[in-house]
Amino acid sequence: MAIKSRVASLWQVLRVGLIGTSVLVAACSAPQRTAPTVSAPPPPTVVAPAPAPLPVAKLNKVALLVPITGPNAAVGESIANAAALALTDLGKPQVQMEVFDTGPGAGEAAAKAMAAGAGLILGPLLASDVPAVTTAVAGRPVPILSFSNDAGVAGGDVFVMGFQPGAAIGRVVAYARSRGIERFAALVPQGAYGQRAQLAFVKAVNDAGGKSTAIVTYARDPAKLAAAAAQVTNYDARVRASGKPQIRADGTVARVAGALAPVPFQGLLIADSGAAAARFLPSLARYGAAPGQVVILGTELWNNEPGLARVPALKGALYATVADARFNSLATRYRAKHGSNPSRLASLGYDAVLLAHSLAARWPLGQPFPRAAFLARDGFAGIDGAFRFTAAGVAERALEVDQIGTGVVSPAPASF
Repeated sequence: MAIKSRVASLWQVLRVGLIGTSVLVAACSAPQRTAPTVSAPPPPTVVAPAPAPLPVAKLNKVALLVPITGPNAAVGESIANAAALALTDLGKPQVQMEVFDTGPGAGEAAAKAMAAGAGLILGPLLASDVPAVTTAVAGRPVPILSFSNDAGVAGGDVFVMGFQPGAAIGRVVAYARSRGIERFAALVPQGAYGQRAQLAFVKAVNDAGGKSTAIVTYARDPAKLAAAAAQVTNYDARVRASGKPQIRADGTVARVAGALAPVPFQGLLIADSGAAAARFLPSLARYGAAPGQVVILGTELWNNEPGLARVPALKGALYATVADARFNSLATRYRAKHGSNPSRLASLGYDAVLLAHSLAARWPLGQPFPRAAFLARDGFAGIDGAFRFTAAGVAERALEVDQIGTGVVSPAPASF
């Protein structure tokens, strides 16, 4: 029994040791736990409130009516691009402009402009389109500033901004008279332009204290130009007057030719394009009115024809026109932006925008355009120099006189 008791006691001691060892081993082999790493929370994302949009300035609306399609699209495009260039140059224009194409119909374009709320119309280009525009505008106090050169469509709320043949004819005749030319004659084409030119010529000669010897109207037919040249130079009568009858010994009568009398004028106005004037020159020379024998006078149409400087027979011819210096600067900037040359009429679009902008201070928002402001006697300044509107609504311009082969011989006045 004693042995069994000792064995049992030994087993208990061993069991306790084994348990302790197991616990120790378990303690040594258990993984050590570390405190969890807690990352700092990201800073809150602050979304800045979107800035409130700046209030859009409310401006009176101006409609530009020009042909963007059709046969006159190139001219209309030039006018529209020049008008847009004027808005850019102004920096902070006081009017809002929208372009409407008159190619499909001027009346339709004007109706769209009215629906858009336009208070002033710049255009149309053609005089024949003005009636359709006035019909679309009827009953509204909306002035129409046409780019036409036909003074016949002016009146009421229609103003004509185009270059007038009467003004150019008056200026060149007055200059020629100041240079000692006293006797004048004129060749004028058939049609409305020729009729206006004829009236302007008669008035200009009278105002200058000169004398008109002949006015001949012609059709633009090459076969008839020679007859018109013979008529204006009074050639047949001069030929008859150049011979004296002589009775021969046998009783017969012979006419002895003498020197042909000179033409009865010193200055000849050809109221047409420069190209048309050049076609008259051979016949005029044959009938005693060559350049050098008489002074050829032209119209404002010649300013659109730079090639005339290369026509030797026109050297010394005179014509009146708006000054070109500012337009040449505009043309340079136009080419840089659009890669093409502008029409000479592009200045009308530029100046029309300047005019509307300059009068904006007198045009309260939403009120009718101040029509009377167009009639300011001091006039306005633009690319083409000083201009103003007569009581009849026709643009009166300060013009220079140019001589082919020489350049400017009488500068345009800076103001009225």
